[in-house]
Amino acid sequence: MNEPIPAGAHRILILNTLAFTLCFAAWTFNGVMVTYLVDNGIFNWSQVQIGWLLGIPILTGSVMRLPIGILTDKYGGKWIFVGLLLLTSVPMFLLSFTSSFTWYALMSFGFGLAGAGFAVGIGYTSVWYPKHWQGRALGIFGAGNAGAAITTLLAPTLLNSFTQNGQNPEAWKTLPMIYAAVLVTMAVLFALLAKNKKPALSTRTMAQTLKPLGNIRVWRFGLYYFLVFGCFVAFSQWLVPYFTNVYGTSLVIAGLFASLFSLPSGIIRALGGWMSDKFGARKVMFGVFKWSIVISALLMVPKMEIFSPGKGINATQKGIVAEVASDEIVMDNGKTYSFSPMTSSDQVQSVNTPIFPQKSSWQEPVVKAGDEVEKKQLVVKGITRINFEANMWVFAVLTLLVGIVWGIGKASVYKFIPDYFPNEVGVVGGMVGVIGGLGGFFCPILFGYLLEGTGIWTSSWMLMLVISIGCLWWMSVVTKNMLKSKAPDLADKIDHH
Repeated sequence: MNEPIPAGAHRILILNTLAFTLCFAAWTFNGVMVTYLVDNGIFNWSQVQIGWLLGIPILTGSVMRLPIGILTDKYGGKWIFVGLLLLTSVPMFLLSFTSSFTWYALMSFGFGLAGAGFAVGIGYTSVWYPKHWQGRALGIFGAGNAGAAITTLLAPTLLNSFTQNGQNPEAWKTLPMIYAAVLVTMAVLFALLAKNKKPALSTRTMAQTLKPLGNIRVWRFGLYYFLVFGCFVAFSQWLVPYFTNVYGTSLVIAGLFASLFSLPSGIIRALGGWMSDKFGARKVMFGVFKWSIVISALLMVPKMEIFSPGKGINATQKGIVAEVASDEIVMDNGKTYSFSPMTSSDQVQSVNTPIFPQKSSWQEPVVKAGDEVEKKQLVVKGITRINFEANMWVFAVLTLLVGIVWGIGKASVYKFIPDYFPNEVGVVGGMVGVIGGLGGFFCPILFGYLLEGTGIWTSSWMLMLVISIGCLWWMSVVTKNMLKSKAPDLADKIDHH
């Protein structure tokens, strides 16, 4: 018989989810803010500096998840969450006084603490729910990831309003003040409405608390979370400058498209929790990795225009060029070589951005009147032009799909934790969150360096393809080894087929 849900558990879940949503909105604040400051010429930061500013808050929130998770297991989540919200509001407020890259980076380190709210909420939520409901509860709580969409949806519009559509750009400083005020308000609500609760084993020593970190399984779960959460956080910010640069959209439109990626991914996490409870986390994760590989492969094809040698014409006999006309070459021996010159349709791109690559071909003479031509010599070269516009709407739909896939994966990873570590959910969840969150730190920086090095915006999706393949390979190896140890006969049959 299933254990009943304690009274007040759902109220705590609602408070946790709301607080985490606001923390996540603050955590991903730089995606919009930094893009606005650069696009409006307030600061002249390079792509690499932008990558660092997008990653720095994620680093703080990720690294602090482990100690915050330990504190949550030891003291309970109520006052840890209240303190976290208040501490985060201070550097967010001081961000308004930015005058340099260094100051902005330092304040970003400070308000990045908001990302550690995840470790508080995971431990604080799981302690209120019995095992059969934890997948759903943690999935609902994880929907707070949609806080990234709050920033990408509302922040650009608020900036336009405060700055009077750019006429008073310095008024951007109002926005971090509002974020700070919202965090303080949430802290007060949490203090008034939440009830504290700690895990049964809250008297463990530090050595006992950290013991699970020696288990390779924790690090494997961390890699999975690096992809489905860390890369999600990275793209929830990176897509804003992506759309403004690749497709020339406004900041508001870029924010809307970035929200199309982040909002469903956050909400769908609750579905991922239910699917993990019903079908098992491992089965769900196999599907997540396979779909991530397929969609990343489609997204990594860049917007490009390729010119390649096409079908040419070689002289069939020796002679001298008598005349080069617009579409033919006349030889002194009476031989004529007709060719297809470039037309207006070859020069002008389609008004409507095509979904599939478009190919056009033409020919150009490589000889002029009076030239002596040998047999088999090239007299007309062929040119093939392939134009791929990377249709913005197709790109947006694919990012929506990969966001949904990763959203399901986020809940599935955290379904593993209470199953394998029922008494260390806070510390293990914190460690997995650290490793996963580091993806949100390293990826924007790697994106910046990849962009500088290759000049290709889709190099970020090439990196996603590599990470997805790595995750699928590791899970396949582990599953195969588990099967061989527990059911060797079945494993041999699978290998044979």
